[in-house]
Amino acid sequence: MEKPPRDARYAKLEERDVQHFRSIVADPQASVVTDPDALAPLNEDWLHKYRGYSKLGLQPRTVEEVARILKYCNERKLAVVPQGGNTGLVGGSVPVHDEIILSMSKMNKVLSFDPVSGVLTCEAGCVLQTLDEYLEEKGFTMPLDLGAKGSCHIGGNVATNAGGVRFLRYGSLHGNVLGLQVVLPDGTILDSLNGLRKDNTGYDLKQLFIGSEGSLGVITAVSLLTPARPKSVNVAVLSVPSFEAVQKAFVEVKQDLGEILSAFEFWDRQSMELEMQQLPHIRDPLSSPSPFYILVETHGSNEAHDTEKLNGFLERAMGEGLVTDGTVAQDTTQFRALWQIRESFAEAGSKAGFNYKYDLSIPINKMYDLATEVRERLGDKAQTIAYGHVGDSNLHLNMVTPKYDAEVHGLIEPFVYEWTSKQGGSISAEHGLGLMKRDCLHYSKPEQAIRYMRVIKETFDPQLILNPYKVIPLQ
Repeated sequence: MEKPPRDARYAKLEERDVQHFRSIVADPQASVVTDPDALAPLNEDWLHKYRGYSKLGLQPRTVEEVARILKYCNERKLAVVPQGGNTGLVGGSVPVHDEIILSMSKMNKVLSFDPVSGVLTCEAGCVLQTLDEYLEEKGFTMPLDLGAKGSCHIGGNVATNAGGVRFLRYGSLHGNVLGLQVVLPDGTILDSLNGLRKDNTGYDLKQLFIGSEGSLGVITAVSLLTPARPKSVNVAVLSVPSFEAVQKAFVEVKQDLGEILSAFEFWDRQSMELEMQQLPHIRDPLSSPSPFYILVETHGSNEAHDTEKLNGFLERAMGEGLVTDGTVAQDTTQFRALWQIRESFAEAGSKAGFNYKYDLSIPINKMYDLATEVRERLGDKAQTIAYGHVGDSNLHLNMVTPKYDAEVHGLIEPFVYEWTSKQGGSISAEHGLGLMKRDCLHYSKPEQAIRYMRVIKETFDPQLILNPYKVIPLQ
């Protein structure tokens, strides 16, 4: 979308502000960033699609430093953009103009872990993969997993309500997050890191911050419930002839695998071909090209039991002609190779050219219809690939052109959003709104809901200093 003009209500950064920030952090040399080269990666998203021109990055080490920073910014009306691992896809984690960048990268400590309850409490800057490796040693696992796990921060995951590939098994962060520590725009520290699974004492305020994209407060610490690490893991990639077969396979997988099913993903032939073109190390996992691929993963505690259930499904599905080919990982290397295919579509698209990326919730029986219609609209003007999480009706629809093409963009939007709205879907399944989808919110929410979102925003952030220009449409 076109960048909105800078709002004159916000003060411009002055040298006295920089000096004040230096005075309130314990390590000003490391925590106050003014060098243009050091600021460059903080000002731009990883897709090089969104770019601001902030002159200041702050990297606090404690919640008290965050509180002092926000209190001062609120009093001075200095706009702030909270930033985690900067792995987002909708422009939510970088400045639109000259907002101060508040990076959580130095708040990266595990605070506690209870091996009886499985409750982990950590600072917001902890990298998702690092947390999972920490838990692996203790026999537990993180309840979410996504392609950006090596870079994304848990605070950013919570702020965007990230979904990931194991949503089907472990559910939403709305259910797994037990407590939050949040600093409000006026510097108030709202601490609810109690780690309780049951707390029926009025409004559950933490839920407002999950998925708020840093617009209501800055998440500084998280308590979340972590499940026991599976002792038995299987993954298979299978060939099916149509998206109708994808749906039928999903029904049968749920019936046959039941409680051990942890992921059910799909991608189309076009996705596979684009990835093999752009990433030479990727190979088709099957003996011949498939119209559609599905990835089935199981998490369980008894290898013989789980393998028997998976083999039973495969024998029945292949006997019915529902599945026409397949491969099952035999070791850790093969397991990672199969998952790497599913997790590399974004990388392949970025190498191929300019990406028009859409993250949509659509009823499963309609999911692929949109890809078909978009492909017909665009013809040979763009490559269209479709993949996603069948288990939670989440379609990732990406179009690629050598460089930005206004005609292609006009053929995609608002068509994609209008089509999704007519199906009763959501324009954002897991990526959030950010700047990209802010003005499209009406396709998913009625005006009354948007009005109450504004009321909530103004209640927590009356000066509107936190992550401005994003999430809520401008009036």
